[in-house]
Amino acid sequence: MQQLKLLSYNVQGGIFSRKYSDYVTNSWKHVLPHPERLVNLTRIAQLIAQFDVVGVQEVDAGSLRSANVDQIQYLARQGAFPYWYRQVNRDLGPFAQHSNGILSRLRPGPVTEHKLPGLPGRGAVVAEFPLADGGNLAIGIVHLALGWRARKRQLDYLATLAETHPLLVLMGDFNCGSDSRSLRTMVRRTGMQGLNPTLKTFPSWRPRHNLDHILISAPLRILSAHVIDYPLSDHLPLSMTLGLPPGRSFAEPAQLRGQAFSS
Repeated sequence: MQQLKLLSYNVQGGIFSRKYSDYVTNSWKHVLPHPERLVNLTRIAQLIAQFDVVGVQEVDAGSLRSANVDQIQYLARQGAFPYWYRQVNRDLGPFAQHSNGILSRLRPGPVTEHKLPGLPGRGAVVAEFPLADGGNLAIGIVHLALGWRARKRQLDYLATLAETHPLLVLMGDFNCGSDSRSLRTMVRRTGMQGLNPTLKTFPSWRPRHNLDHILISAPLRILSAHVIDYPLSDHLPLSMTLGLPPGRSFAEPAQLRGQAFSS
């Protein structure tokens, strides 16, 4: 196996947004439960089931607002993913558990959580997938800050992280477009590929900004990359088919085996 189908999706906690005014009229859904969440998450699971590794942002790990449903676990079960991991970045106890998540059909090796610079609440989770020759492909899920100063520090941190992983994928909601000076500096410093201004994901009802990215180390190959018209959040999902360097392959095929891994 030398290819991998990736997907990154900011799911907004299962909240369906159709227009900017929904941020006001649906604001209560960010703090209180609503049955629409599970309906939307079930539809999201139908999409992500087509992929090998999925990174999700703005999921809840089980609190009042999600009716105590661990949304990562729910997506893993509905999408038939044998491996999943949650990273809680903003723990508000029983009221909210703001998280990143990764779901995979490949058996992972080590999984590492990183707290990103800036105010508490932003993180990256990196899973390492063994290759047949003894190396690893590292896949990181990120959700960066809204403010440019904090985001610059976070991008500098990710650039340092790239130095420790020769084969690295970083995907998620970067909260900045391809014209961001800090993002372009990070890409230039690391030699990563995938910065494409035509892949616009936000807002989902009229995409004008490419805030979501899948960036890969130079030895890896982009076989295809697309925004998927699946507007169940305020972001659209971003997909990529990734090719390993010639002569390298994963240690096991992408198939269901083993038990789910969790935090």
